Amino acid sequence: MLISLIILCALLYLSLLGFKTAYALVALANMPETPSTAKRFCVSGESAQAEVTIVQPLLSGDPRLQQVLATNLQTLPEQAFLWLIDRDDAVAQQITAALRASFPAAQISVLLCDPAPDGINPKAWKLELARPLLQTAVCLVLDDDATLPAASLRALVQHCPVRGIVTALPHYQQGSNLPSQLLAQFVNNNAVMTYLPLLPFTTPVSINGMCYALRRDFLQQCGGFAPVLRHLTDDLAMAELCRQHDGDLLQLAVPVEVQTSVCDMRHYRQQMHRWMVFATLLLQQQSKGTALLITLLQGIHPLLLWILLLLCIVQPATLFLLVLVLVMRSAAMMLVQKQVTGAFRHRFGLSLLSELLQPLHLLHALRERRIRWRSRVYQVKRNDQFHVAES
Repeated sequence: MLISLIILCALLYLSLLGFKTAYALVALANMPETPSTAKRFCVSGESAQAEVTIVQPLLSGDPRLQQVLATNLQTLPEQAFLWLIDRDDAVAQQITAALRASFPAAQISVLLCDPAPDGINPKAWKLELARPLLQTAVCLVLDDDATLPAASLRALVQHCPVRGIVTALPHYQQGSNLPSQLLAQFVNNNAVMTYLPLLPFTTPVSINGMCYALRRDFLQQCGGFAPVLRHLTDDLAMAELCRQHDGDLLQLAVPVEVQTSVCDMRHYRQQMHRWMVFATLLLQQQSKGTALLITLLQGIHPLLLWILLLLCIVQPATLFLLVLVLVMRSAAMMLVQKQVTGAFRHRFGLSLLSELLQPLHLLHALRERRIRWRSRVYQVKRNDQFHVAES
């Protein structure tokens, strides 16, 4: 009986892994290479930078902020940037002033923003304040811990729908300490296996809020960012707003490189807690069928791995099944990561630990609904119901 249960868990895990791997590769094979349809708004690679403004809401607190911003200025020297800074964020203002002095030829505009009112998403608040300043055909929203390769910028602009949103695929850079590396493994293990496998069957449920682009005209037709101001997960809200206005959601496999500074395990736990709370908010807004499908594809495999691990300890003769599952798991992730990024980002031990920790992070998110977002703390009830809490 026990051996049968172990075999069943191994088969279920490998079946889910095989499905996600196969259809992630199918999605990659079907990714658009050229803006060939009339419905797409496209420009040549040479004029891409002239057609887009990169809008970045900035918030101090990450020690790598200046380095990340400088990398984008070096990589995209002719690109127009619009930096959105809290009026009371003196550190961010000092950083941007130093960068403007270091890159005098860069096209940098800075907008000082009043603090977002309670119950208002601070990122969406800044973006809505910046909307009247947008002059280019395309607006590209980029997180302040992300660097965008020039090729990814060209692809996003070239494939930006006339009506809709196009987004990149996040790849985390390996940090120098264990917490940073654990966070990188979580993203690199899950980003491709989350965003891509369902694309052959349906449109994306949400978008990657770290990096997305949309046309200014379509943004204006949607009412700007104002309709999402009261939503904590602005990426999910933007995807829903796009659907409400009959827009397309297009997920590309082009990379946006991200590295969040994680100083210790406490910071890592806070980051994972915030992401897991966001995941529960996403599930709350789905139909029962969609929520069940997401849970099956993204939430069951860590539990199966735990069960398999514990049962194989009880029944050591079946350890070869656990070894087989782990080898297949690593092979699948390395295959997909190589196809997407051209490199192996998988680290066996850290990757396994990251997956085993996911149920614990989820339980924490279900129990504790107060999240920390750098210097801010929010008490969360629903996506459209949150307020500032005491630290």
